[in-house]
Amino acid sequence: MEKNTLKRQNLIELIILLMIIVVANVMGTYWFTRWDMTDEHRYTLNETTKDILSNLDDVVFVKIYLDGEMPAGFQRLRKALHDMLDEFRIYGGDNVQYKFVNLNSYDEKRRKDIYNQLYKQGLDPITVYEKSSAGVKSEKILFPGAIMSFKNKDFPINFLEQALNKTPDENLNASVQDLEYKLINALYKLRLEKKKSIAVIQGHRELEVDYLRDILESLSNDYKITLLTINHQLKALKDYEAIIIPAPRSKIDKFDKFIIDQYIMKGGKVLWLVDGTNADLDSLADKNMFLAMDMVGHINLSRMLFQYGVRINPDLIQDLQCSAIPINTSIAGTDPKFDLFPWVYEPLMIPSNKSVITKNINLVQGNFTSSIDTVGDDGLVKKTILLTTSKYTRLLNVPVQVSISAALNKRPDANMFLLSYVPTAVLLEGSFKSLYAHRIPPEIEQNKEIAFQEKSVRPTKMIVVADGDVIKNQIHHVKGQVVPYPLGYDKYTGQSYGNKDFILNAVNYLMDDVGLLSVRAKDIKLRLLDKTIVAKNRSLIQWINLLSPIILLLLLGIFYMFITRKKYKVRN
Repeated sequence: MEKNTLKRQNLIELIILLMIIVVANVMGTYWFTRWDMTDEHRYTLNETTKDILSNLDDVVFVKIYLDGEMPAGFQRLRKALHDMLDEFRIYGGDNVQYKFVNLNSYDEKRRKDIYNQLYKQGLDPITVYEKSSAGVKSEKILFPGAIMSFKNKDFPINFLEQALNKTPDENLNASVQDLEYKLINALYKLRLEKKKSIAVIQGHRELEVDYLRDILESLSNDYKITLLTINHQLKALKDYEAIIIPAPRSKIDKFDKFIIDQYIMKGGKVLWLVDGTNADLDSLADKNMFLAMDMVGHINLSRMLFQYGVRINPDLIQDLQCSAIPINTSIAGTDPKFDLFPWVYEPLMIPSNKSVITKNINLVQGNFTSSIDTVGDDGLVKKTILLTTSKYTRLLNVPVQVSISAALNKRPDANMFLLSYVPTAVLLEGSFKSLYAHRIPPEIEQNKEIAFQEKSVRPTKMIVVADGDVIKNQIHHVKGQVVPYPLGYDKYTGQSYGNKDFILNAVNYLMDDVGLLSVRAKDIKLRLLDKTIVAKNRSLIQWINLLSPIILLLLLGIFYMFITRKKYKVRN
């Protein structure tokens, strides 16, 4: 009787367990939840991401060219990408489809054709070198990116970060952190129908269009861009949500200043890129030296920016963390021979990790950059430093002589670079006070057409960068045509810097596209193995990995047998 009772009880328990499993599966089709137990919530998508994915009205297809045999770092990136896309499918359902492609599965001719096609579509190749345990070196071309398609439109996504100030492992970490942002940002752009308007101000000897072409083309993917001359027109800026002022070099008169001021008071946003001095590398093309003078005062912006909460100083930054320029080192009468020399007037500025605008972007290249100070403390304007110099900085107040021979003849003395992390770009957010408050006659103040405002009608924001060249792309000529290099690419050193990411993020932030930028704020820690310890204890680690699961199963089996025997003894 005891045996029959025990069998019946076990059968009932089995049936109940099966019923629980069936009910849980049925409920799972109607109700969904997940628990993310990681410290940094790496598997929890941002609310903006969830909202975009949940409202897809068509299929988005992602073709990823990251498959096959790859170095371990790229394997980790592939796995993280696979997990992320599976998360996307949870909220996007069948409207999210993806496929991994192994380019090495094609023959050489077909593979080269695909390489060319991917490059034209905007994916960046990378050459990786591997060394086997036998010491054999191999070289391989990878395209760590994807093409996203939505409603007959394609968008390229490059996943790999290549910041110069980070180790390969740190770059990999940044790449994993940015996966959600890059995927959802691409989808956001593909879904965009109505574009917001931005005006790029002209008429004060701002940068020529050829030097703005790359950033204008990039911004035009998301926004309607207009080159605009204010020309004293009161309503010139009323239809624009933001304006960009790229390195003016002639005086902005009181009428245009008034119009810009009132635009800000009515909620407009501004990206200021203003040089503190008139220093320009082209000035050294025909002569060995020039005298750098105050520029921000010359263009009549000192008081205006001071009123809003910043001061661009008329000085030049020298930084030991710098780029390089080519200098002709040949003897007179012989063929030119150019060598690269460090150029302390081109600082490689450090992006702040505390702002979504600058988080995880590469060093930003400057050119005759000035320092910037925050002023005033009325509590109405929040000030956030976005870019700084390195730990080894020096400031030269104008007027100052700039000579190319300094790069040739002298090695910078580190003892003279005593300043650290000098601010060069600032974000201002809050309610601003007009430069013209209590300074205009009653007839203007009461004029309904002008609709003068003494302070911001609502909180707004602006970004001030003390270097106009941050937005300037280099150019070259092909068959008589001016062709821009990508913004941030240095044709002399072959390095790519974070200038484009900085400008794009800055504009996104000003345009209130902060939902996407907030995705970028997630920190994911990669628990990487110590390569030295791994190399030293390779065999031991392999045996531990092989035997640990078996030993664990044996221990669980023994424990189960012990519990079962004890249970039978109690019942008998």
